[in-house]
Amino acid sequence: MSNVNLLNLIDKLSGGYSIERNEWRSLLTMGDEESRMMLMQRAAEVKELRFGRGVFVRGLIEISSYCRNNCNYCGLRCANREARRYRLSKEQILDCCREGASLGFNTFVLQGGEDPAQNDAWMADVVRSIKKEFPQKAVTLSVGERSTEAYRMFLDAGADRYLLRHETRDDEHYARLHPSAMSAAERRHCLFTLKRLGFQTGSGMMIGSPWQTIDNIIDDILFLEELNPQMIGTGPFIPASGTPMADFPPGSPDLTILVVSLLRLRFPDALIPATTALASLHPEGMEQAVLAGANVVMPNLSPFRVREMYSIYNNKKSYGSESAQNLIELENKLKAIGHYIDYGRGDYVEHSKTSEANV
Repeated sequence: MSNVNLLNLIDKLSGGYSIERNEWRSLLTMGDEESRMMLMQRAAEVKELRFGRGVFVRGLIEISSYCRNNCNYCGLRCANREARRYRLSKEQILDCCREGASLGFNTFVLQGGEDPAQNDAWMADVVRSIKKEFPQKAVTLSVGERSTEAYRMFLDAGADRYLLRHETRDDEHYARLHPSAMSAAERRHCLFTLKRLGFQTGSGMMIGSPWQTIDNIIDDILFLEELNPQMIGTGPFIPASGTPMADFPPGSPDLTILVVSLLRLRFPDALIPATTALASLHPEGMEQAVLAGANVVMPNLSPFRVREMYSIYNNKKSYGSESAQNLIELENKLKAIGHYIDYGRGDYVEHSKTSEANV
C-alpha cells in the first residue's frame, strides 16, 4: 500500500468515518513495517488528543472459576477436569475492593465464569454492598450472558459498566468455538440490551482464534460500528490446557496490536485495554498496545491464592506489573514509554465529530 493511500484511509478513520470492506482488508494485511508504524503513530496521536498520556487502571477481581458453559477454547469450561475451582464470598470481594481503594483504584472489575452459585440476586447484593461502602467508585461486571431482568437488577444495584465480548460476529465461526446451547445471536442480543438499559458497555473479540479469517475480523469491526460500544477489548487467542483447542497455535501479537490501532482510529473515544492476554504472550505486549492506542490496564486484585486457579488460558500473567500490588513496576514501565497511571474513574466521554475531523 502506498503512503498516500494509507494516509487517506487513516484520515477517513480518524475523521469519524468508516471505510469499504476491501480497504479494511488492505489495512489488516499490509506487510511493510513502515506502514504499520505510521498507522500506530497516528493512532497514538488520536489517543493522546482524547486522553493525554494517562492510562486508566481498573482493579480486576476474578470472583469465580466455576462456569456452567462449555466453550471449546476456555480453560474454565465445565468439562475441563484439569481446572481448579474456587469462588469468592461477598466478604472476600469486599476485602479486595478495600485493598484496591487503599491503592488508589477508582474502578473495580468483577469477572468470573457463569457460576450458578453466584446467581443474579447474589450478584446484585455484592454490587449494592460495594456501592454502599464505596459510592464514588465505578463497578464493572463481566459475568456473562444474563436475562434482561438480571441486567436491570445489576444496574439498579449500582453497576456502571458491563463487559461482554461478542468474540466473533460470524455465526458459523461462533458455533465452532462454543457449545450448541450458545448462539452468536443471543450474545449480540445481550450486548444491545446492555446498551439500551444504559450500561457503559464493552465488547470485543479474540485475534487468531481457531479458523478465524481476515474476513471474520472485518465482520467484527463492522459489528462494533453497529453496536458502538464504550469499551472494546481485543487480545490474542491463547490455548488452554484441558480444552478441545489446547493444541491450536496462539494468535499473533503483531496482528492484535495492529487491530488495537485500527480500533483507536475508528473509535477515538473508546476505552481500549492493553489486555492481559497480550502481555502473557509478548514480553512487551502491554507497552506495545499502549503505544498503539490502548488506554486502560487492569491489574489483578484477586487474592494471591486463587490467581493461578483462574486459568482461562495457559500461562496467564497476574503478578509483576499485572498485579495491583506492584503499581510501582507498572508506573515504571509506562514512564519508560512516556506515559503514566491515571487513577481517575475513566468514564466514557464522547467528543464531537468536528474535533475528530481536526485530529
